[in-house]
Amino acid sequence: MIDEQTEKPRRSSFWRELPILVSVAILVAVLVRAFVLQTFYIPSESMEHTLNVWDRVLVNKLVYDFRDPHRGEIIVFKAPTLWQHGEEGEDFIKRIIGVPGDNVVCCDPQHRLTINGHSLDEPYIYRNADGTQDPAADMDFNITVPPGRLWVMGDHRSASGDSLENYKDTSGDIQKSTIPEDSVIGRAFTIFWPVGRAHWLSVPDGYDDIPDAPTTK
Repeated sequence: MIDEQTEKPRRSSFWRELPILVSVAILVAVLVRAFVLQTFYIPSESMEHTLNVWDRVLVNKLVYDFRDPHRGEIIVFKAPTLWQHGEEGEDFIKRIIGVPGDNVVCCDPQHRLTINGHSLDEPYIYRNADGTQDPAADMDFNITVPPGRLWVMGDHRSASGDSLENYKDTSGDIQKSTIPEDSVIGRAFTIFWPVGRAHWLSVPDGYDDIPDAPTTK
């Protein structure tokens, strides 16, 4: 048998503590979003069909506090002012092709990018309805990524405002066509919505054999 005198204080205590519990839950959610994980939706076609319009991804905001960005990873970053036009807004999502010191060249005889002299297979590049694939790049170039910066490209090469587009628009200005490492918000590591497209965003095998950039003395 329940003692009514004991039960009433318990109920009263619960309602007094509820605002505190809610406040703590909100604080934890805010801290996680600010420093650990954040969701982003895809507003443009620039990463099709790795990422489609309105896909939602989960971004790890903590990973690059412990290591440098790696080639092949998909990142969200604050776009330079020069890049901010069209429907993508100020937060861009692209794939890292070159890290500091990398020599990125277009193209080898099979029309593939090379990084530090090694040809890169890119099966993720956008394919049209007729099965034809976008070219790895629509112009020849030979660049070396400056210290502290990244060369990034969309998987839908013909519809991406990325390093190559800005390289063309700035007549080959390598600073303006790369992004600073400290502009990176985090790494997109999974699609979580829609459920039918949910999967991990792993680094493609083609990046495994890319040699390190030569060191300069």
